[in-house]
Amino acid sequence: MIVTKELALALAMLSMWGLSHAESNITSDTYFYGQSEPVYPSPQGSGSGGWAAAYEKAAAMVSQMTLEEKNNLTYGISSAKNGCSGNIPPIARLGFTGLCLTDAGNGVRATDFVNSYPSGIHIGASWNKTLAYERGWHMGGEFRKKGVHVALGPVVGPLGRVISGGRNWEGPSNDPYLGGAIAAATVKGTQEQGVITSVKHFIANEQELYRNPTLDSEKRTVESISSNLDDKTMHELYLWPFQDALKAGAGNIMCSYNRINNSYACQNSKTLNGLLKTELGFQGFVVSDWNAQHAGVGAALAGLDMAMPDGQTFWGNNFTEAFTNGSVPMTRLDDMATRIIATWYQMGQDTKFPALGVGMPANMSEPHSFVNALTPDAKPVLFEGAVEGHVLVKNVNNTLPLKSPQLISVFGYDAKAPDASMPSGKFFIENPWMLGLQPAVFQSGEVFVNTSPNIPDDFQVAFNGTLSVGGGSGANNGPYLSAPLDALQQRAYEDNTVLFWDSAVSSRNRGLMEASNACLVFINAFATESMDRPGVREDYSDGLVEQVASTCANTIVIIHNAGTRLVDRFADHQNVTAIVFAHLPGQESGRAIVSLLYGDENFSGKLPYTVAKNESDYATLVHDGAVAPYGLFPQSDFDEGILTDYRYFDKHNITPRYEFGFGLSYTTFSFKNIQVSAPQIKLAAYATGTIEQGGAVDLWDNVVTVTVEVSNTGRRSGAEVAQLYVAIPGGPPKQLRGFEKVTIAPGQTVQVAFSLTRRDLSTWDVVAQKWKLQSGIYTIFAGSSSRDLPLSTNLKLNSA
Repeated sequence: MIVTKELALALAMLSMWGLSHAESNITSDTYFYGQSEPVYPSPQGSGSGGWAAAYEKAAAMVSQMTLEEKNNLTYGISSAKNGCSGNIPPIARLGFTGLCLTDAGNGVRATDFVNSYPSGIHIGASWNKTLAYERGWHMGGEFRKKGVHVALGPVVGPLGRVISGGRNWEGPSNDPYLGGAIAAATVKGTQEQGVITSVKHFIANEQELYRNPTLDSEKRTVESISSNLDDKTMHELYLWPFQDALKAGAGNIMCSYNRINNSYACQNSKTLNGLLKTELGFQGFVVSDWNAQHAGVGAALAGLDMAMPDGQTFWGNNFTEAFTNGSVPMTRLDDMATRIIATWYQMGQDTKFPALGVGMPANMSEPHSFVNALTPDAKPVLFEGAVEGHVLVKNVNNTLPLKSPQLISVFGYDAKAPDASMPSGKFFIENPWMLGLQPAVFQSGEVFVNTSPNIPDDFQVAFNGTLSVGGGSGANNGPYLSAPLDALQQRAYEDNTVLFWDSAVSSRNRGLMEASNACLVFINAFATESMDRPGVREDYSDGLVEQVASTCANTIVIIHNAGTRLVDRFADHQNVTAIVFAHLPGQESGRAIVSLLYGDENFSGKLPYTVAKNESDYATLVHDGAVAPYGLFPQSDFDEGILTDYRYFDKHNITPRYEFGFGLSYTTFSFKNIQVSAPQIKLAAYATGTIEQGGAVDLWDNVVTVTVEVSNTGRRSGAEVAQLYVAIPGGPPKQLRGFEKVTIAPGQTVQVAFSLTRRDLSTWDVVAQKWKLQSGIYTIFAGSSSRDLPLSTNLKLNSA
């Protein structure tokens, strides 16, 4: 897509002034929408697909509401009574108890007596759908006990197009199939607790740079980045995981900050009315990201149902006037109110739900009542979740597991617990979480950091201690934090091992390195909301690894990485014997890594992204969106289409350092005997079934079943992730279309079955505007990673 500066300027200016103009002509003024197709009117919820009873109850309640009461459902209010991120007021006379909306995707934020679960990227690296469900179920229970109706997660956008994206760590994977499967399991688990999931950020929200309007040096407004993408890319990549979440029953979708083809996401009628509410049959309600609303009438007509954190600027009294003067049909307001109340009923929140925000104190620093949401049965899920998201990518001559070492030395700033009393300085910032420090070290906005002039201040590293969670609205803190150094000292006590540590940011202890049986180097790669990462490698930490490895013959590197992190500066060093991508494990971080290093647990994680050898290997898939030459209207053209991550590497024959889906174990596995049950009849080319939430119902029909046999050829029990990839005629070389994690005892063989749906084998037909099965030869691959696929077979499909 070519967008000239003049066109971008004209379109964006029209979108700025077009709201008042739109009141009389919004459904026909195509210039208002930039390059995003207008789709009107906003579809009314139908109650299909298991929502009928909720809609019947909601319609009855809404019919009794006054105009003001219906209006008050559509935007948040400021509240000094609780610490909820957003509040919808109760309607006491009708029995509606209001809504509390609160972050985040890995546990309840801004409160106490809750757990800090492994982050999205960590659970994505586990490749474990059952674990994702259990994590969601326990998190949902904690949200419920705290009086939170809407949990603001899970995240499936960003999808990792921009490798340095600041929020990539909040979502499971750069692959839509893996991300969608993990999100669907999370939605099911959370909502079984009666808590609404808010799946975010809808849609094509792929970077933090220019995510919100800003002012330039001349005090002119620079609009949000416009993600410019075609219809095929939208469906086959960015919409895919949202569709999985909707099929799982998600009750809420959060629209994003960015523009899409030059129309703001929260007033984009194509994505909200067209894709979400029509094509995917969404029955719940759409909420804006916080302060992502940029229009009143335009946003309502385009499909936005609720504005947060408050809607006084565009809605409020102005909204009431818009209904009374006919600018917005009353049917639209009725639908907005009905969708919100129906979702409340659908989750059973009308009965036995705790009081609104009961466990969300308005001010954590002041005395408040405690609501204890902790339960002992969550502990195994917290621990196992932390364990399974670690990925072992190098292990020379079985360096790991550690075998009763006499002397271990620990290096690196990431080993110890965060420390609020570092002597080298302190400073005040408005949003301390942006520094990536643990929430527990915050005291009234004062954050202690190392301000030594020798440490680069580039926000790539959290120097203040081990990184268990990223920064921003996805950050939260648990009742404790097991730091690696603490857990290692406990293990040393149990094993009668001598353990020395030097957790200075930079070490000079050469003698300690020479004498040690093993040197553990803990570093991290930080990321946060509101800014993209300055890079995907960082010289200071790489230098620390090289410094230790230059003397210690058995150097083991552990990286707590909030996103893709390059390691080529030390990956081939002869003294670097093992490398672990430790991601963001949550509060069980230390216990988890120690159990893996010593072999009490076996590594089973796989990379949910591709690790390149160099930044240039990602080509255009790095930081994007400079204002020039677009002036005040930055553009990001998704010219690579569906060729992101491993698809791009495969298409261009680029050898990665570690491929998507790769991960080592303490045992070995083999694959054999792939079998395909092919349909014997000619299949209809297009999905034409009834539309329910998740799309046409026949998209989810099982078309093909594939089985493979996986054997444990090693000496200890372990879990393998069997991965299935499909080469669809005319598509990329291969795409992930199935995965199952199975635990296998030594010498045993298990059969793994994959069910491929119509959607799995289809491509998006931009002319017919439907998913289409191709006639031709499909190649099916199976193995342990995207580049280790020993099994393959062909499948011939006939469609008409």
